[in-house]
Amino acid sequence: MKNAETVAFGGSGLDRAAHMRGNIEKAVADPAARTIILWRGKLLLDRSGGALARLPLDHPVTADAGDVRIFLGLDDDGPVFAVSLLGWDPVLAEADDMNTFLDPTMQQHPATGEAVFAELRGIMTTLTPRDAELTATARAVLGWHDSHKFCSACGTQSAAADAGWRRVCPACGTFHFPRTDPVVIMLIVSGDDVLVGRSPGWPEGMYSLLAGFVEPGETIEAAVRREVFEEAGITVSEVTYLASQPWAFPSSLMIGCYGLATSHDITLDPIELEDARWVSRVEMEQAARGEHPTIQPARNGAIAHFLLENWLADTLG
Repeated sequence: MKNAETVAFGGSGLDRAAHMRGNIEKAVADPAARTIILWRGKLLLDRSGGALARLPLDHPVTADAGDVRIFLGLDDDGPVFAVSLLGWDPVLAEADDMNTFLDPTMQQHPATGEAVFAELRGIMTTLTPRDAELTATARAVLGWHDSHKFCSACGTQSAAADAGWRRVCPACGTFHFPRTDPVVIMLIVSGDDVLVGRSPGWPEGMYSLLAGFVEPGETIEAAVRREVFEEAGITVSEVTYLASQPWAFPSSLMIGCYGLATSHDITLDPIELEDARWVSRVEMEQAARGEHPTIQPARNGAIAHFLLENWLADTLG
């Protein structure tokens, strides 16, 4: 796709300055250095509805940060880092709302004034391309540190190194690096119809393109055909790559593909999907306008929305 990199989190040309990771002291000492702040995976905005907050490295809120500080790269104004607050555990009146499919709540730390923590999926379309790249990277790498604290070779607790881009086991010396899980997401068409499905527990009316993890020893094309057949019983012939999207929930790379169906009768896998259906172009246009009686518009910012939008506009080429 000619406009593939316009998808949310599609990149901004950030200079990640990997050569600086092994000797990060100079960047830390730079007066222009700033850090973005996460808490429970949420991002700190300068205010409700505002921009991504970038704070000095010694800002009082960082007293609640964990011991891992990620060097994200060099922005136009200087080095940018990311930390996650692990020492702040506020009493939350809206705790039940935080466990919903899309957390609408915002929280304020006492050291950051009117700044608020917001769920990334709820604000991703409001971020600049640069801020989107920074936040996706920060959320994924910090999440990896949180879930990979122990050496997979000997079980000893490992330590962060290389400005957060590696963990090293002090006992056996094994290196561990952040991982990204490849996921195929498929725009499967049959004539003027597109295949969509919904998982159990999704909000009423929410449908999306079918998706699934690429397995070891498998090509992208094979993963597309396998996932579509496993989940919906549809066979697929030609598969074409369209676009990709980093998806830091928690650490996936969504690989958007176009596939031509060679069968039409759906056989549902009820464990994976609650429903799957063919939707005509006319119906999908209705859904995109919010006028379909049973299908809600795809979530803006997700690659499924991006692919469907371009399919409707005939701009996949």
